[in-house]
Amino acid sequence: MLKQRIVRYVLGLMLTLVFVASSHWLPVSFIDALENQAYDFRLRLTLPDQIDKKVVIIDIDEKSLAEIGQWPWERNVLAKIVDNLFDYYHVKTLGFDIVFSEIDEDPSDQYLAELASSPLKDNAAFQAVYNKAYPGLHRDEQFGRALANRKTIMGMVFYDQEATLQKGELPPALPQFSQEIINNFSFNKAIGFTANLPVLQSNAYSGGFFDNPQLDDDGVFRRVPLLQTYNGQLYESLALATTRAYLDNNSIKIGYSVLDEAQGINSLEWIYVGELAVPVDERAGVLVPYVGYQRSFDYIPATDILNRRLPADALAGKAALFGTSAAGLLDLRTTPLEKAYPGVEVHANIIQGILDQTIMHQPEYIIGFEIILLLLLGLTLTFLLPALSPLWSSVSVAIATTLVLAINFYAWSALQMVLPVAAPVLLVILLYVLNMTLGFFIESRGKRHLAHLFGQYVPPELVDEMASNLNEINLDGEIRNMSVLFTDVRGFTTISENMEPKELTRFINAFLTPLTRIIHTNRGTIDKYMGDAIMAFWGAPLPDPLHARHALNAAMEMIAELDKLRDDFKKEGWPEIRIGVGVNSGAMNVGNKGSEFRVDYTVLGDAVNLGSRLESLTKQYGVDIIVGPDTHHQVPEFEYRELDLVRVKGKDKPVTIYEPIGLVETVDKSVRTQIKKFHHALQLYRTQKWDDAEQEIFQLHQTEPDRKIYKIYLDRIAFFRQNPPDKNWDGAFTQTSK
Repeated sequence: MLKQRIVRYVLGLMLTLVFVASSHWLPVSFIDALENQAYDFRLRLTLPDQIDKKVVIIDIDEKSLAEIGQWPWERNVLAKIVDNLFDYYHVKTLGFDIVFSEIDEDPSDQYLAELASSPLKDNAAFQAVYNKAYPGLHRDEQFGRALANRKTIMGMVFYDQEATLQKGELPPALPQFSQEIINNFSFNKAIGFTANLPVLQSNAYSGGFFDNPQLDDDGVFRRVPLLQTYNGQLYESLALATTRAYLDNNSIKIGYSVLDEAQGINSLEWIYVGELAVPVDERAGVLVPYVGYQRSFDYIPATDILNRRLPADALAGKAALFGTSAAGLLDLRTTPLEKAYPGVEVHANIIQGILDQTIMHQPEYIIGFEIILLLLLGLTLTFLLPALSPLWSSVSVAIATTLVLAINFYAWSALQMVLPVAAPVLLVILLYVLNMTLGFFIESRGKRHLAHLFGQYVPPELVDEMASNLNEINLDGEIRNMSVLFTDVRGFTTISENMEPKELTRFINAFLTPLTRIIHTNRGTIDKYMGDAIMAFWGAPLPDPLHARHALNAAMEMIAELDKLRDDFKKEGWPEIRIGVGVNSGAMNVGNKGSEFRVDYTVLGDAVNLGSRLESLTKQYGVDIIVGPDTHHQVPEFEYRELDLVRVKGKDKPVTIYEPIGLVETVDKSVRTQIKKFHHALQLYRTQKWDDAEQEIFQLHQTEPDRKIYKIYLDRIAFFRQNPPDKNWDGAFTQTSK
């Protein structure tokens, strides 16, 4: 017994020392990733209920692109937008989350200039007209005049790798910081830039960078620098420059702690903008104080500003940012809140956070706190857990974990301070697991037998759960309410004909493996592989009350996973693939089926057959996923587009089929509006009001010409006008093939 305890003591101390070393001297990427996830969770958990919005976003959105034209717009249009913002709407500042590094060339301007300087040089009448029209001809100069004498801040980009790229005119550097002061800190150093045309930057109030050299390893925008150096001078970010302009305050100072006075090594901790203190890290990075998911700030379409569609006092006194939320303009960022978050709103959050003083602080001495906490937890549990029973060990670990979380949450909420949480909690858990593992013998024979039976059907992580619920497992066959999923690669026959057998095998494995992993992650059971196709089900061998939700989650994640595989496939020279997914729920017969030579654990029934039919319909309706009515009913938290009322081959009763869009709270309001309009059009269609239905569907088709479902219904309406259905027609469409 003593020997076993000594082994536990030694292993516990070694584990503790590993965590202490990883806190500062030997960082572990896995722990850093967990810490990032913990930070993201706390951020999402403590989002403010409401804010006093001081920032507004002038949006190059789809509506503006449709009305004004594709980007980039002519500079005289931008000039008018700037004029309207300041003269009509009276914004206080305007920052551009865009770089204007290229000349807006108009061939007609050049032609008139050539006429004025050569053939018509001595023509007084022409010269008079030309001189009068000159100010309105050169669009860049018009834009520059609009920027002048107003608090306009131009955006720019620094580079830390492309040394030869130096384009445009830099904004003025911060004059109050000498080379000696700059060298005492660890600012991000740029070696190249793309800035604005001189005629624009020279007329603007200021400028600031919007690149982020402090992007985390997982590509998430958690921290953004407020200062960078270039060529020995210090430059501010777009957010900081806009904030200073908004505050009418050019004062900027830095606060720091001295790490080595003899060598002049300091650690930056604060940036002071007037009376406002902004906590930063040693590289002047600030933790972005996200106030909510995208569109937490007011987005105003640029076309509405151009055409003065808002009340004149709607934006008075605001700090405006000019940027884009349009997906096609590629200014979307991954943040702790969302994977596709407009970059311009990141700047808005920083400005709002500086003004409201809500930016979180992570000072240098946090490292010392983490080391002390890890030693305290590690030493205490290392010597305590071996002496406790499993029950009291669990209680002790729960208390330690709760204490760490409580201290962390208090520091976050009351002190606006970010304390480490992942490493301390992980250390507690690993010490607990270590002691429990060393306290038990090998698995029971029954558990090994169960793993042997079901290893081919279910993910390994469910084996333990099954061993604890043997009474719920029935191999002989029973009727259960379950969900089934079918996938199939579109155009696989053509793909396979162009590949050698070995290459085809690698290709199939490359996409079946991640798709299978998704099914396992969502507690699914693989029924079988059918070449390139997969059949899986949920709700057996273990009951799953959320089988429909898990199946639908898996379907959505599969589509997303294929997008991630696109680059890998391209490198291999493989074609991009698309799959159709059918998901259906209902009563199914599940159990071992087969012969005395081979047995498979599988599902049968009408609900299973319908799931297969739904998969085959995805290509016809131009969608990735189709779900049946029972799945739709059991997962109400998703937004759906009703596609059709269909009568599949071999069945008399029609069923309603749906396309899942996403969780309701993540679906954009404009998308929900389009879906609502389409559902209303379906009602008109099924009551044979052809003209009204056609009008509404045609309008939808105009906004989304690539959505196949609209074309389907327009064709059907045209057909039914010539071939009217019976008066008692139920609105269903009869499928003639499987």
